[in-house]
Amino acid sequence: MEKETKDKEVKDKEQSNKTLIKVGITLGDINGVGPEIIVKALHDNRILTDIIPVVYGSNKVISHYKKQLNLNEFSYATCKSAAEINSKKVNIINVWQEEVQVEPGISNADGGKYALLSLEAATKDLAEGKIDVLVTAPFSKENVAKAGFNFPGHTEYLAEMSGAKEALMVLVSGNLRVALVTTHIPIKEISSKLQKDLIVAKIEAFEQSLKKDFGLIRPRIAVFGLNPHAGENGKIGEEEQQTIIPAIQAAKQKGVLAFGPYPADGFFGSPLRQQFDGVLAMYHDQGLAAFKALCFDDGVNFTAGLPIVRTSPDHGTAFDIAGKMLADEQSLRSAIFLAVDIYRKRKVFKEMHANPLAISKDEKGKKEQERAD
Repeated sequence: MEKETKDKEVKDKEQSNKTLIKVGITLGDINGVGPEIIVKALHDNRILTDIIPVVYGSNKVISHYKKQLNLNEFSYATCKSAAEINSKKVNIINVWQEEVQVEPGISNADGGKYALLSLEAATKDLAEGKIDVLVTAPFSKENVAKAGFNFPGHTEYLAEMSGAKEALMVLVSGNLRVALVTTHIPIKEISSKLQKDLIVAKIEAFEQSLKKDFGLIRPRIAVFGLNPHAGENGKIGEEEQQTIIPAIQAAKQKGVLAFGPYPADGFFGSPLRQQFDGVLAMYHDQGLAAFKALCFDDGVNFTAGLPIVRTSPDHGTAFDIAGKMLADEQSLRSAIFLAVDIYRKRKVFKEMHANPLAISKDEKGKKEQERAD
């Protein structure tokens, strides 16, 4: 009995000393599935073991979905700002005070307006270090555009806000990581966008993310072709010969373990996939159609190449099921845990690559003085 008491005391002490990660969560479109999956993912208090959830939106919207889900035991602290965050509770920061009509399943301008207010507030706090990572619930690109959002999506917005040169969309589920060279552009524009320098930059950004964010020492990257059968040596298109193969060769010359180009159609169903740590697809649906078919329930969208950590579920607003309480929260839960894992891996990476023999200015001055004497 005495031993059990001591073990519990040690465990409690370890827990109290453990640094909890402040996870900022945007509300997304108030009429989509975002608020529903947030309530479902956070209502289990066991999630507070590792994180402090901070939801940016409105306690009135959250209360609406809490009642709809009949989760009376779900409790949270309401805050005016990040300065009031309760480390032992789910926190809701009221970004707006006005009454908002929640209309689940209805795509309208209000959904875009409040999704953008939520994102802007969370991004500001992230930039100021008031939260550690960001998890974004889905919004409608059409509706946020009506509210003045002039970006194709979260990825491009966060890249500009953080001054990143090479933001990279990566879909993650377990050991499957699929990155994209181009993202939200029309199919007819893809070929003209695929320049050698762009592909090399994406390969390098992917390699750095696999090292820094996923703890891989020498990651191997499979690069897709653009055309069916990866062009068949120029018979079904010339992009592979003219652009993609030279990009792969240039990356290899820089020490990156990049291989290909591989035909996209059979790659995910073959044993070849197990030989690589990451897959670089040329365009959105080429990589994401297969990924979502394999991992829709727990897939996570991660924005690599940023100085901050941002993840999101791999699905959209799902207006067709919003309000029916059918949305699965697992992808959001996975997004939260992946954000925390990447945050911690980055800290380890930074510590591993810090100069252990760094000399302070004072020490350097003393050594120079000694040499002068």
